[in-house]
Amino acid sequence: MAGTFKFELVTPEKMIIPERHDDARKQTTADAEQVVVPGADGQFTVLSGHAPVIAALRPGVLDIKLTTGQRRVFVQGGFAEVEPDRLTILAQHYVDLDGNDRGKLDAALKSAEASLAAAKDDAQRLDARDAVDALKALAAGG
Repeated sequence: MAGTFKFELVTPEKMIIPERHDDARKQTTADAEQVVVPGADGQFTVLSGHAPVIAALRPGVLDIKLTTGQRRVFVQGGFAEVEPDRLTILAQHYVDLDGNDRGKLDAALKSAEASLAAAKDDAQRLDARDAVDALKALAAGG
């Protein structure tokens, strides 16, 4: 497909996108048209043919335009590996924002607030503060 690239979102627990099914022909990647990524140095958009990049992630929302539809996922920390024909997101934590599950969003906010309270240095405080701020904005309807 012209104008698409392979996309996968992975956490330490499981592969989130593409969703795995129990059939014998498990899909290993999804086809994406565009993904907006919350990079540590600023938000960037990945399209087919993007220059190779490895970027740290800041807490924020991945806006994903797959060939099968739109997805929004909050990620907290991790890395993005971009190649001209592929994007792999390795996220420490995630919340699927399309599920309208307020409980998961509230739990993520409580976890981020606990991380902020337990932060031992400025880098940890900054990361935790970014996560708290982003999650509060999402909880308020952002």
